[in-house]
Amino acid sequence: MPGELAGYLQRLVRDVPDYPKPGVVFKDITPLLGDAGGFAAVIDALVGDLLPGGVQKVAGVEARGFILAAPVAYQLRCGFVPIRKQGKLPSQTYEQTYALEYGEGVVEVHTDAFAPGDRVLLIDDVLATGGTAAAAGELVRRAGGTVVGLSVLIELAFLGGRAKLPPDLEVHALLTA
Repeated sequence: MPGELAGYLQRLVRDVPDYPKPGVVFKDITPLLGDAGGFAAVIDALVGDLLPGGVQKVAGVEARGFILAAPVAYQLRCGFVPIRKQGKLPSQTYEQTYALEYGEGVVEVHTDAFAPGDRVLLIDDVLATGGTAAAAGELVRRAGGTVVGLSVLIELAFLGGRAKLPPDLEVHALLTA
């Protein structure tokens, strides 16, 4: 990403110290989402060089990943699949437990969310410790899809999240902190 665009986006992300617990610096993307130019630039950059037909589904991780993944799916003319927190999906699901920077969680996906062999782009707002992304990738695999990439708005590289992901997984981060 060109430095000028990265700088523009970075100015729109607010650091909130000690949220949701002491010692954590939360990356608040709501100012970026509220800026029409910044939001459009993020979606365009997440789509990047992907061509329609290169993926069949875009999976977004709850909750901020939904905000980014749905317009990417629209631009790629493919389906959108929500990966949700436990208990939020109405039909039969696969679930996966994971550790995150400040606790533990469980995510789920519908068992019929992907056709066998669907090529899936995962999207989330932040790659931190890698637990959420790894869990989401495992859910895609269990449901029959193949993860072809992970795109995030921000990577917190100092937390080493990429190490929890398959070494051949292409990871695309718009900003690195």
